[in-house]
Amino acid sequence: MSTQSKTRRLKELDQAHHLHPFTDLQDYSTHGGRIVSRAEHIYIYDSDGNKMLDGMSGLWCCNLGYSQQAIKDAISAQLDGLPFYNNFFKCSNEPAVELAKALVEVTPAQFNHVFFTNSGSEANDTNLKLVKRYYDQLGKPEKINIISRKNAYHGSTIAAGSLGGMSAMHSQARGLDYIHHINQPHWFAESGDESPEEYGIRVARELETKIDELGEHTVAAFIAEPVQGAGGVIVPPASYWPEIRRICTERDILLIMDEVICGFGRTGNWFGCETYDLKPDLMTFAKAVTNGYIPLGGVMVGDKVADVLVTHGGEFAHGLTYSGHPVACAAGLATLDILKGGNIIEQAASEVAPHFQARLRELQDHPIVGEVRGLGMFAAVELVRDKGSRERLAPNSESAVFCRDQANAGGLMVRQTGDAMIMAPPLICSTAEIDILAEKLAQALDQTAAHYGVS
Repeated sequence: MSTQSKTRRLKELDQAHHLHPFTDLQDYSTHGGRIVSRAEHIYIYDSDGNKMLDGMSGLWCCNLGYSQQAIKDAISAQLDGLPFYNNFFKCSNEPAVELAKALVEVTPAQFNHVFFTNSGSEANDTNLKLVKRYYDQLGKPEKINIISRKNAYHGSTIAAGSLGGMSAMHSQARGLDYIHHINQPHWFAESGDESPEEYGIRVARELETKIDELGEHTVAAFIAEPVQGAGGVIVPPASYWPEIRRICTERDILLIMDEVICGFGRTGNWFGCETYDLKPDLMTFAKAVTNGYIPLGGVMVGDKVADVLVTHGGEFAHGLTYSGHPVACAAGLATLDILKGGNIIEQAASEVAPHFQARLRELQDHPIVGEVRGLGMFAAVELVRDKGSRERLAPNSESAVFCRDQANAGGLMVRQTGDAMIMAPPLICSTAEIDILAEKLAQALDQTAAHYGVS
């Protein structure tokens, strides 16, 4: 069978049988999509032979790119030894034990325990159960309410989707009634005439208002990403997190940091909470912990919570068949070894990330760019028709979809969220490869401006 015939068959089968996540299923069944066939370094190749620089690290997860042989070897070796056994019934396995210890060593000092899951969604479901168990054991069962943020993404199960604040997800599933939302810290879109500092403090204090509205004695926790990733790389004003930290401390509210995207080097530190000098009680991780090579997630449980859980009797009635899967944990160990041994996070923070942010900020003067924002190795470019009024270029985010498609066609894989182009390239990019990313994005912006008659 020729390559062309094989590709055609794959696309036909894909359209006929494969239901894709976050996809217009009717549209996909008619028009289909791309079959990614192989990858190396920071590039992906589709079955039509097109080469694309992966400006999204897979889905925020392949921080080390696609050619890490040590991770592949660890997976293979573990399959030859113990391909699977569960962690129920007082059993464990060597990679799970070793990875738990390795994670304790690279996470902030308050974390000495971990609960493994298979994804960030499951980890955030686990957070809800850990919080409930914690307060029950303290004799405070009335502390059940969780506060999150609008436009946040914390996963797509019923519980994790409820924690998130994306209206499209809420409209398609009935959420949990004990989860409540305050506004996101999106200065460009929602600040009006306020300065970033004024806006950051005001939107942070919505947490305090919501606690008072619900009753402090009923509020258990606040969950947030250090930087909202899927929501559009929303970097909060500098005044935001210090105020949130004050409120959580004064009100004795547990702070849950969702580090699924920010963790393992994306913000310039191992974890985003370190970038913002925060001390969360629970921390969600997934994605880059195995460099995306095999599913793994989990919750780092702070001593404040863990000390209660492990000193009170009774079963914690929660678990997953593949929690602490030996192959996934072996991949995690190999990934952490690479991150620690190669000073990759430090080098990205000191050399690659500053170059990445500087090159993107050169686009601020482009006629359809309203804002360039970012931190470390991720960023967003917001599209507008008028910079002063922040008028959008087209309704329903059509212009950003068009720009994304032009970038993809030009050999750059980036995403569109709302009216923003978002990107999170691998930490191992060279500055020359960042230049290629910036040039391809600029070309897509030029094509988009011309399409919408802006000069």
